[in-house]
Amino acid sequence: MSRLSRKDPQTMDDVIKEFIRNMKIAAGLNEQLIFNAWDAVSGMADYTVSRYLKNGVLYCSMSSSVVRSRLFPHREELVRKINAYLEQDSLFVRDDPGTGLLKGIVLT
Repeated sequence: MSRLSRKDPQTMDDVIKEFIRNMKIAAGLNEQLIFNAWDAVSGMADYTVSRYLKNGVLYCSMSSSVVRSRLFPHREELVRKINAYLEQDSLFVRDDPGTGLLKGIVLT
């Protein structure tokens, strides 16, 4: 009977992050976390018809032109707030080559 050797102890956060990287699910998870951050920070989930992420830019289609015109001048501030929100999330993988921090927002 063989014994398992013990490695250096790791925190659960480190183990989960390593699992996410090894399973290569960071990009999909980050995308969902960005969408959740948009809903939480902007407060416009009810007016968001569709959204997708491409090259670090979040594209949001809004159901109301009034809401879109009110959000338009605040895009840079929203990007900063969303990135701050994401950095506080322990599951967000910042250095993932597929999806990292948000670079911009396009409202349609």
